[in-house]
Amino acid sequence: MDYKKIGTGDAGFINLLATQALGALNDNAFKVFVTLMAASLLPMDQTAKVIAAAGFAFVFPFIIFSSFAGTLADKYSKRSLIIWLKAAELALMVAGLATIYYKSVPFMVTVLFFMGIHSALFGPVKLAVIPELLEEKDISHGNGLMSMLSFLGIILGTAAAGVLITVVNGNYHLGALFFIAVAAIGLASSFFVPETGARGSQDKFQLNVAAKIIADLRDLRGYESVYRSLMAGAYFWFVGAMFQMNILIYGKELMNAKDMTLSVLQAVVALGIGLGSFVAGRLSKNRVELGLVPLGAFGLVLFSLTLAFSFGSAVNTSVYLFLLGFSGGIFILPLTAFVQYRSPREKLGKFIAVGNVMSFTGVLLASGFLWLTSGYLKLNPAEIFLVLGIMTLVVAGHIMTVLPEFVIRLFVYPIANIAYRIRTMGGENVPLDGGALLVSNHISFVDALLLMGALQRPVHFLMLKKYFNAPVMKWFFKMAGCIPIAHSDGPHAIANSLNGARAALEDGDLVCIFIEGEISRHGQMLRFRHGYERIVKGLSVPIIPVHLDGVWGRLFTFEGGRALFKWPRDLGYPVTVSFGAPMPSDTEPSKIRFAMQDLSTRAFGNRLAEKLPLPLAFAQEAKKHWFRFSMSDSSGKKMTLGTALTASVMLSRALETVLGRAPNVGIIIPPSCGGALANIAVALAGKTPVNLNYTNTHETILACAQKAGIEKMLVSKKLAEKMGWPVSEKMIFIEDVAAGISKIDALGVALTLFFTPLFALRKSLLRKADAPLSDTATIIFTSGSTGDPKGVMLSHSNIHANIEAMAQIYQMTPADRLLGVLPFFHSFGYTVTLWLPLIVGFGVIYHYNPLDAQTVGRLAERNKVTMLLGTPGFLVAYIRRVEPKQFKWLRLVVVGAEKLREEIAAAFKEKYGVQALEGYGCTELSPAASLNTPDVDIDGIRQKGGKAGTIGRPLPGIAMKVVNPDTFEELGVNTPGLLLVKGPNVMKGYLADEGKTAEVIRDGYYITGDIAAIDDDGFVTITDRLSRFSKIAGEMVPHIKIEEKLHQLAGIIDRTFAVTAAPDAKRGERIVVLHTYAGDLDALYGQLGNSGLPNLWMPDKKSFHKLAELPMLGSGKLDMAKTKKMAVEMEAAGATAG
Repeated sequence: MDYKKIGTGDAGFINLLATQALGALNDNAFKVFVTLMAASLLPMDQTAKVIAAAGFAFVFPFIIFSSFAGTLADKYSKRSLIIWLKAAELALMVAGLATIYYKSVPFMVTVLFFMGIHSALFGPVKLAVIPELLEEKDISHGNGLMSMLSFLGIILGTAAAGVLITVVNGNYHLGALFFIAVAAIGLASSFFVPETGARGSQDKFQLNVAAKIIADLRDLRGYESVYRSLMAGAYFWFVGAMFQMNILIYGKELMNAKDMTLSVLQAVVALGIGLGSFVAGRLSKNRVELGLVPLGAFGLVLFSLTLAFSFGSAVNTSVYLFLLGFSGGIFILPLTAFVQYRSPREKLGKFIAVGNVMSFTGVLLASGFLWLTSGYLKLNPAEIFLVLGIMTLVVAGHIMTVLPEFVIRLFVYPIANIAYRIRTMGGENVPLDGGALLVSNHISFVDALLLMGALQRPVHFLMLKKYFNAPVMKWFFKMAGCIPIAHSDGPHAIANSLNGARAALEDGDLVCIFIEGEISRHGQMLRFRHGYERIVKGLSVPIIPVHLDGVWGRLFTFEGGRALFKWPRDLGYPVTVSFGAPMPSDTEPSKIRFAMQDLSTRAFGNRLAEKLPLPLAFAQEAKKHWFRFSMSDSSGKKMTLGTALTASVMLSRALETVLGRAPNVGIIIPPSCGGALANIAVALAGKTPVNLNYTNTHETILACAQKAGIEKMLVSKKLAEKMGWPVSEKMIFIEDVAAGISKIDALGVALTLFFTPLFALRKSLLRKADAPLSDTATIIFTSGSTGDPKGVMLSHSNIHANIEAMAQIYQMTPADRLLGVLPFFHSFGYTVTLWLPLIVGFGVIYHYNPLDAQTVGRLAERNKVTMLLGTPGFLVAYIRRVEPKQFKWLRLVVVGAEKLREEIAAAFKEKYGVQALEGYGCTELSPAASLNTPDVDIDGIRQKGGKAGTIGRPLPGIAMKVVNPDTFEELGVNTPGLLLVKGPNVMKGYLADEGKTAEVIRDGYYITGDIAAIDDDGFVTITDRLSRFSKIAGEMVPHIKIEEKLHQLAGIIDRTFAVTAAPDAKRGERIVVLHTYAGDLDALYGQLGNSGLPNLWMPDKKSFHKLAELPMLGSGKLDMAKTKKMAVEMEAAGATAG
């Protein structure tokens, strides 16, 4: 039966902590009490002998009975064992009362012996139950808490003993009542420890203790790293015992300390160990952090040496003793957690028991060592500390030599925990033992260190030889077991490197390969190389896909053109390392790529979880860069981030009394500063802005408003007058509201915003904007190109996902200027031209008419526009009317909404020298899903960011796959199928239409309705919409391919042809072409017939219909619904006429 895991704050675990802490308190209080009592009853020259005898009596049972304890822990219920052992402790304390009453030192030592048996049996049980109670990520913290409370018990017990000796004033039996009470409370708390079941080990009890210990040690040696860790732990307990005993002599002989002072000195050490263990647990951050072991060892050496010279000052001695104990806690906690983590669960009790034998053999040896150094060699206590310091230095050096993983982790720790803050997902997918090949993306020079920080096992990395041979780091890479490889090496040398990796896998080790073969220079995944296939061919080892997220843009990445010698933006930046489910060794690269993308979708959520709601994120950026340029428009308005924030807040306050109670507010304002401020103001008021498409009919606008439950609409008065809309009670003219804002009030608000910290503004002036990231940020109605508009609900997280991804791949700077000509009722306009500049912190220039090429050109030249977003149709207009000098500042041109034809891209590149890049998205995807990026050339290494004819690669945090449209079976590379998209950008759903939402979102994937193929490099090519295929004689015919061929043969870049279909009685459907072509149609038709187009794709000449203009939407896209309707009507009319 599997029992539910609990957390470190659960009552069950707290009761375990209380049970063991009370036991530690009683053990030490009783031991110190009887030791001090014996020392007061016996001559001073016998004190050391009594201390040694008491130590031996308590420790010796750990050697004899620990093996039995291991068998008990692996065989029976640990909860039951804990209860029985606590009952035994209560009985022993009653017996102790009698020995103390009669002041019998031999019988006191006898009780100590039985207390030692009790503790020897209890120790393995309490440690073995931790990994059964807690999740893996909580093991280190749980151990830290247990160690801290154990040593707190030791402290209190040690201090209590000194206090009791003083208070009872010779009536020692009264003090014994305290021990009975503590044991009774411990027994009571043990009943509330959760049940974890019995492991049912088949190991049998052996009366031959020596044979049992030898057999267990032999078994332990099969787990070398666990064995060496237990040996290191044994040395710690040897040192700890030496200090505990030597401190008493040190205090008496060199400091002339009284009993109370001696108790305090011992308590200081215990306090240090407890706090050190707790801190080590916290520093481990959900993992076993072996890098702390060398730090702890260094502290043990240093403060052992300082104690040799500090006895003249009680303060210095106390400080050094505390730091010594603190170092010990830092040293021992990771070792304990490592043993729990790396030991097989069915052998954990046995191995902990063997560790106890080793540790308490060390404690026993400490008693002998104290006799040797003090009694035989006649060293004083200070000299003994000096000897211990030197011994520890030698032992620590040996530990680091035989366990290089500790040194490696020490170097990894600052990267993994200071420069970055690692979050691990899917760590359970990495096997605890046995070989596995980790296949990771490659973003920075420190990826290997980040992976080391996330993994609990050593890993061999395949590393480029030029980095492996770096003079400063070569020793480290060799110690870490890295395998050098170089693309320029001959086949034999490369084969040797790959065989080295293969041999490591066969030996049961982890091997990691960065499958791209080089660091990404543009933040996107590159083409996957096939070398991994040679490594795992024929081996039955799993492939573990690994994804690193959040690394790009930090130190050691190529953001900005260089990876090194950059000033860090911040420290402790969160990075997510995700490990996917194991895959077979013959898995294709494309499937590994998809697995990595799938991991990225989940990891991206970690980034978004730390974001603020959109208006607050803007406020945060504005407060950082108050005087930075933010926006302007063609009317001449110009605003900084600070003035934009102030104006938005003022507008929001002015609207509070008129917006009504409905949560959604309509906005009908063209792209402009006023339109941007209106959207921000509505969001600051705690409402959801709904930008309505003013190119629709007035009836459609009102229908959308009604569907969204809109009571009030912010409207541009100029636009309303131009469109001839009747004035209604729902309309609030933005010009009228703005005119009523007081400049004096605005100044006061500006000062408040500027000087008040954001956390305080969130509780006051901006409190209404502080919403959960999952709340709806906007509702955008689809263009209706294939049907009626649908209301798409996009959350703050949805929009942040697009902003974060685009900022990563396009690397905007404050000097960038974006031309904002897309309307805010378009999802690209809302996300990219409104919120992206506000949150990332660069400028935007608005103009309400994207086809007004002359004004667009003037604005671009005057404002030195560097980024342009639009549709291919917009580019055609600019090519005709915008001069090259006006676009000379452009560095980035991204188009979407429809296919970017090759001739348009070529013409734009020829005139302006900038490659237009095609992207893909839709309203439901917030909107972007994939984008081409500029190629990157850094230090002679060129990496492709784009590929002509494709829609680019999926954005960071987004996964794409193609499936069979009928069966939804996943298809391989270069195979067209229905495109599905998954990621944090996928909409919340359709407004008031759960049924339609369920139709288009399946297992987290949005069903785009587009037919696409994904190539070996991860680039996606859209063939057409599924709705833009005709099924003719059982074969699927793509409309877009026919359109492309017609435009190519006609030699024109303007949209002239629109291909659709009409019903056909014989073949199901027939191709119909609507056009505005002014040339020789007969000649063009002849060329089409000779172009190699399949016969089935050829439209009938009678199905060409000329129009004055093609039906277009306000967004610049072809109105497919209207096109289809007109084609059907024209074909029907033609048939009737015929």
